Amino acid sequence: MAPFTCSLTQTWLNKNIQNSPTDSTFNTMSSCIVFIFFSLLLSASAAPIPISLFTTLPHSDQPLQRLTQLASATVARAGHLKNGKNSPPSTTPLFPFNGAYTVSLSFGTPPQSIPMIIDTGSSFSWFPCTKRYVCRNCSSSPISSFLPKQSSSAKFLGCMNPKCGWLHKPFDPNSSCRDCHLSSKANCTQICPPYILLYGLGSTGGIAMVETLTMPHGKIEDFLVGCSLFSSSQPAGVVGFGRGVSSLPSQLGLKKFSYCHVSHKFDNSPKSSFLMMDSDSDSGAKTAELSYTPLLKNPARDDGDSAVADYYYIGLRRIVVGGRKVKVSYRDLNPDSGGNGGTIVDSGSTFVYMNKPVFEAVYGAFSEQVKGYKREAEVEGATGLRPCYDITRHKDLKMPEMELHFKGGAEMVLPLENYFFVVDDGERSVLCLTVVTDDTLLGPDLVGGPSVILGNFLMQNFHVEYDLRNERFGFRQQSCS
Repeated sequence: MAPFTCSLTQTWLNKNIQNSPTDSTFNTMSSCIVFIFFSLLLSASAAPIPISLFTTLPHSDQPLQRLTQLASATVARAGHLKNGKNSPPSTTPLFPFNGAYTVSLSFGTPPQSIPMIIDTGSSFSWFPCTKRYVCRNCSSSPISSFLPKQSSSAKFLGCMNPKCGWLHKPFDPNSSCRDCHLSSKANCTQICPPYILLYGLGSTGGIAMVETLTMPHGKIEDFLVGCSLFSSSQPAGVVGFGRGVSSLPSQLGLKKFSYCHVSHKFDNSPKSSFLMMDSDSDSGAKTAELSYTPLLKNPARDDGDSAVADYYYIGLRRIVVGGRKVKVSYRDLNPDSGGNGGTIVDSGSTFVYMNKPVFEAVYGAFSEQVKGYKREAEVEGATGLRPCYDITRHKDLKMPEMELHFKGGAEMVLPLENYFFVVDDGERSVLCLTVVTDDTLLGPDLVGGPSVILGNFLMQNFHVEYDLRNERFGFRQQSCS
């Protein structure tokens, strides 16, 4: 990483950020972050910072537009993922929100409750910060921002703090913390360089800080979190549940976490389930009635600069449509020596993503087996989803059942509403397969990275468990609301 030439100090921040920043202060901070952003782009040795895309799309009263938004967001999310580089169990309410799921976490002293989107595809957590937080291309609904001024435990992360290297990879304090070498390192006030995080459809930028996180079982001090000052298309913060060192599970030392996916028909409603976090489970016992498949290691995971280190890989061995095995090559379902290929579970994706060869095989299976329904070419063209069928005059739907078979023998038999989406505009009802792929309508061809990304729509009304101690992923179908 090229040396940072824009340095900020604790004294400057305490004076200008915590105490209701002025326009001049905010412009100085934003200019500094933008400068660093372009430095990263121009630096040949710069590595992308792994982060997730979350499409916090405004709810639309037009179902076709809503479906198109979710499909486009899933492809953009796939583009990001493919190019990325001890206490008792506690429970937290989990709400469905615009194609994702949110939890409310309490930061600061006294605690401030901030809704954040849970993301198993990234590790760094951040929230909207200060009264002057700016979000462009966001809905007009109120945004909950964290106010450092009102917290006695808020501390901006020092440049020499090892946690600065969790965010900036690779990170060399000798070149990035130049002010610390001009004075005593013990008394250095230079902060960790500001971050700017890019996604397919948005971005956010701000300053890393350490803050107290209050959980039901107690307080966690010096939790690394981002104080974002501006965003684009990203009104809500993100809590990273990936496999990286900066993730919430890593910082809390969790042995497992689990939650139930509430149906998306309850999006943006009070309906919720619970996120359960366990840091005391030393047992190898399996949770009752859960089917398990091993969590796998990507061959490129040991490369600390690669985003695949954050992902939860599982072994998808077989896709079955209507009782028939879909012919998919071994190469697509298993990561190669460079880390490309394989299947990940991602709470931040809405629909399922499949690369072209896998998608064409699945699409062909449905096209061949579904009879008696008119294809809706207009809806397919508008949404980028296919196949879509007109079901307006059909009372009893007969669609092929879809099953996913995983390493170790676990099988996920999917209900129809988990892989088909019904669009009803009052005049007609259309049913579309909720699987996206590389497409000129939704985006350019995507190369590298996972071949299959299992989004949260697929797992509605499934309880899922990430058993980190025993390196396995468990699931069972149940009502989550």
